[in-house]
Amino acid sequence: MRPLPGGLFGSTVPYYARFRPGYDHRLSGLLRERFGLDGTQRVLDLGAGSGALTLPLARMVREVVAVDPEPAMLAEGRRLAARAGLTGIDWRLGDSGALLALDVGPVLLAAMGASFHWMERERPLRDLDTLVTAGGAVVLASCGARHDDLEPPPWQRVVDEVRERHLGPDRRPGAGLAAYPEVRHQDVLARSPFSRLEEAHWDGTVSRTVDQVIGLQLSFSFSSPAALGPDRPAFERDLRAALTGFQPDGRSGAASFDERVRTEVVIATRP
Repeated sequence: MRPLPGGLFGSTVPYYARFRPGYDHRLSGLLRERFGLDGTQRVLDLGAGSGALTLPLARMVREVVAVDPEPAMLAEGRRLAARAGLTGIDWRLGDSGALLALDVGPVLLAAMGASFHWMERERPLRDLDTLVTAGGAVVLASCGARHDDLEPPPWQRVVDEVRERHLGPDRRPGAGLAAYPEVRHQDVLARSPFSRLEEAHWDGTVSRTVDQVIGLQLSFSFSSPAALGPDRPAFERDLRAALTGFQPDGRSGAASFDERVRTEVVIATRP
């Protein structure tokens, strides 16, 4: 993974699992059926974060090796797994740049959620070719609202205006811009050992209160507590006032801020 500003994702930990939309349950069903997951397999979650993919996978396989470069994310993942009563997860500190040194061992699937765009993508795919067993796959999953055919909710303009007032017009994770690579993940995969691609997606609606919309912003690298610094109380105050003014019934705690979100998966196998 690319070098990231110190503490950037650590500061998002209390908000990440709580406020980010989870993956559609149909993703687990697809992987179970497609790969015959029956509790006997080993899989890798690379860039596991607090376990958004790790925990669903742990319910279907014998062992998940969950790798992430942020110790606080791993600690949160362990806490959430323990709360869910899930075992069979090997939480490891590490990153994609030294994948082979982690001695992961053979895995059927190598899954990545919102992490692949932080990596030097060609190298981990080459390394994964030595780890993923015959018939296995690289699985890229994402869940969010950034799609040309999904209309942003009207309240998103309110959030953007407040964020730009406090942080400027660019999405900056610490010292650098938060931007996705210009080359699509699918194009990188097509040039890799895992060049046969299958894709699927599912749409759903997430409803949030004012507090949940604010918490969501604190889960993003570009508006994390670390990025906001001492301006965080003012940011939260201004955003709360703007959202309540935009949709006053949000004040009562009613889940009134709706957003269409999409879970996407790319399953990449060897030809």
